[in-house]
Amino acid sequence: MVKFTRRELEFINKYEVCRMATVANGKPHVVPICYMFIDECFYLATDYDTKKYKNLQKNRNVALVIDLYQPNKAIVVEGDAEIVEEGNEFRKIYDKFYKKFTWVRDTPWKEKEAPFIKLKPLREMSWGL
Repeated sequence: MVKFTRRELEFINKYEVCRMATVANGKPHVVPICYMFIDECFYLATDYDTKKYKNLQKNRNVALVIDLYQPNKAIVVEGDAEIVEEGNEFRKIYDKFYKKFTWVRDTPWKEKEAPFIKLKPLREMSWGL
């Protein structure tokens, strides 16, 4: 597991959207996605019918980037993803998303209606931090 520096953690926790890359059949797929960093893992909200979810069924390798153009700051994280769709962990993460994001409160969901992607960081690289 990766240990982030204090500056990296401040940067990660300051923002709420990153770009996440998944791969299937040798083709990368990159999308903006809302995240929260909780208990040393990234949690990202998704839906079952998305390309990223379908890609994760074939390949659990994920990369994400959180960046700022000016001044140039970024962190890139790679790791293994797993799906969290029910149970105590789902409810804990959902509660945090519900409190933070208006769009979750506007369109709430229940267990097994939409999952979270849990990314355990295995490697990271940052600059400008």
